[in-house]
Amino acid sequence: MTQARHQSFIASHLIGGLLAICVFPVYLAVVGQPSLVSALVFVWFLSPIAIALFLSRTGRLAAAHFISAANLAGLVTVSAGLTGGLTSFLIPWMIVVPLEAALSSDRRVVLSAIVIALLGLVLLGLGTALDLLPTAPVFALDPAVLTLLGSLSAIAYAGGLAISVQIIHRGSEQVIRAGERRYRLLAENATDMITRHDARGDVLFASIASRQILGAPPDDLFGKGLFERVHVADRPAYLNALSRCAGGHAAVSAEFRVKRRPAGSGTLSDGPAEYGWVEMRCRPIVRNRLSGAGARAADEVVAVTRDITERKAQEAEVLRARDEAESASRAKTQFLANMSHELRTPLNAIIGFSEILNRELYGRLGEDRYRDYARLIQESGEHLLSVVNGILDMSKIEAGKFTIVVEPFDVADLVQSSCELMRHGAEQRSVSLETDVAAGLPELVADKRVCKQMLLNLLSNAIKFTEAEGRITVGARRTGELIEIVVADDGIGIADEDLAKLGKPFVQAESSYDRSYEGAGLGLSVVKGLARLHGGELDLQSELGRGTTATIRLPVVCKPVEGRSGEPPSTADNVLRLAETGTG
Repeated sequence: MTQARHQSFIASHLIGGLLAICVFPVYLAVVGQPSLVSALVFVWFLSPIAIALFLSRTGRLAAAHFISAANLAGLVTVSAGLTGGLTSFLIPWMIVVPLEAALSSDRRVVLSAIVIALLGLVLLGLGTALDLLPTAPVFALDPAVLTLLGSLSAIAYAGGLAISVQIIHRGSEQVIRAGERRYRLLAENATDMITRHDARGDVLFASIASRQILGAPPDDLFGKGLFERVHVADRPAYLNALSRCAGGHAAVSAEFRVKRRPAGSGTLSDGPAEYGWVEMRCRPIVRNRLSGAGARAADEVVAVTRDITERKAQEAEVLRARDEAESASRAKTQFLANMSHELRTPLNAIIGFSEILNRELYGRLGEDRYRDYARLIQESGEHLLSVVNGILDMSKIEAGKFTIVVEPFDVADLVQSSCELMRHGAEQRSVSLETDVAAGLPELVADKRVCKQMLLNLLSNAIKFTEAEGRITVGARRTGELIEIVVADDGIGIADEDLAKLGKPFVQAESSYDRSYEGAGLGLSVVKGLARLHGGELDLQSELGRGTTATIRLPVVCKPVEGRSGEPPSTADNVLRLAETGTG
């Protein structure tokens, strides 16, 4: 439509300029040789061509119409002043000035054109009254004929303007009807239901998709029809969404249940009603916008509603499956905890009594093989007890029942005591164990027993996976607000594809049945869980064949995760004392 207006304006002004050129020979034949003023006025008649060029270069239609109105009014005023003033045969052309401005569809341009035309008439009246106008030339034609020609030309031009206005108006109507057909086609063929609501939430329009979603024709939803189909418990959400959208000038979405008519029934009362889930997304329509505190509420709200019953069913199924998985996980954790407690009791007795036999506390066994058997029983029992303790610790961590009791302690002492405990095992495998603790470390506020357990687990792994003549370095340093305890070895290392799996319960880098190293795959997972309970983390860096570096990062002042309770595992010495007293 804008293109059509521009084309009409440019065409009319080019035609006007060309007509002026065509009329010039007639003017010469009628009037004769023109004066200087008459020649300047004639050149002025060619100005519409320049105005058309201005619009074609700038695209500013309103400005072009204003310039054209002022130009035409000035041209008619000057020409009429030279040809008789108010009695000039060119006066009817003043009516053309506001008519031409009407093509701009801009009220300000039309009002300006009216003012300019009236101003031109006032100037002509003053010039006539004060005798300021030049003497009108004597034309060869009769004045009545000139008046007739002036009126006919003005009427012809005004008629052309009227036809242009009609053409533009007809084009606008066609565009509007095409838009209505296009949007109605979209609304009637969309699978989502489109509704329009007034400021109170009443439905003003509903698309035909209501039959698919609600089983009801659009007319049944008008007014309160849609509201009455919303589930009673979900009506506040429905009304709140419309209210927030209308008042907040922002898109709002809501999910609620609606009553749907069963297929084949006439009304909701013809059969048992069923409810389905829908999602409504609504946007505001504000025709008169204000800014600041005086912002108006939306005049209307347009909503798009789609059926999400199937999605809700899938979500419910996912939640049910998740609950079942969590329940199974809790049952597994509880089973492991109970099993660990049940296994520890006989294992403690086995270890304690085998140690009594091995030490020959109540006399010699009489055969060296018995002593070897007792030692093997004790070692096997201790190994199995460590596995059971690891399972118990892991189950406590997963169940959230592990106690963290913080206290300040010296990190260097922790490293030194842990290395002393593991040094004998390292020497048996011909592995050197060194320490590298930075000076001036602050006291670490954490659970000392748990930190020692984590460090012993890492040292045990490092000794297990380091070949003879290898070296293990245990260090500690401060990095910002963290204390880092590092266990680095030059052992067999871990492949990249296995590194990401470590730290999960019962997962080992070498998981085949004929693997070379013992263990249940719980050590790193326990360390990882215990570090997390302190608000820290375990970081593993390794390269296959080059060694592994395990780093425990803990805050200087640890804040244990809340809701943890539990007890530390018992020791074999307690079992021995129970055995010696004849209890258990």
